[in-house]
Amino acid sequence: MKNVTHSFVFLAHWPSAGSFGLNTDILATNLINLTVVIGVLIFFGKGVLKDLLDNRKQRILSTIRNSEELRRGTVEQLEKARIRLQKVQLEADEYRINGYSEIEREKANLINATSISLEQLEKSKNETLYFEKQRAMNQVRQRVFQQAVQGALGTLNSCLNTELHFRTIRANIGILGAMEWKR
Repeated sequence: MKNVTHSFVFLAHWPSAGSFGLNTDILATNLINLTVVIGVLIFFGKGVLKDLLDNRKQRILSTIRNSEELRRGTVEQLEKARIRLQKVQLEADEYRINGYSEIEREKANLINATSISLEQLEKSKNETLYFEKQRAMNQVRQRVFQQAVQGALGTLNSCLNTELHFRTIRANIGILGAMEWKR
């Protein structure tokens, strides 16, 4: 780089007897020198700048394409997730409805079974009461009969003489014999 600078300095010291030269004083540079420098920079830097911008453009476009593909993939996954969520919600609703139906069926069955059991218990209670009533009535009849027989025997024993007594015994024996015979 020093060689280039020295050559420009060397050119600046040439005699200027109507000749063309470069003005190396930066503060005194005129519009033509600036235009030449900018033109050279644009001419040589245009390719490099264009390549950099093209590379940057390609990276941006590929990033956009990748983002679009990722977005599409994400949208597809989201749709699949929504569909799956709807299926799961439908299944949950179905299980809930079936569960409620099953609970109602079980409730009705339990009510029916309880009602039947209560009816059977009521019937059993009524039968037990009837049999207890019959047994109590039979016991009362037996006691009344026993008391009546004892009263009758007491009356007969006090009122009867021995001959009447023997005749009654024979008549009862005859009745008992006839009853045995029928069997």
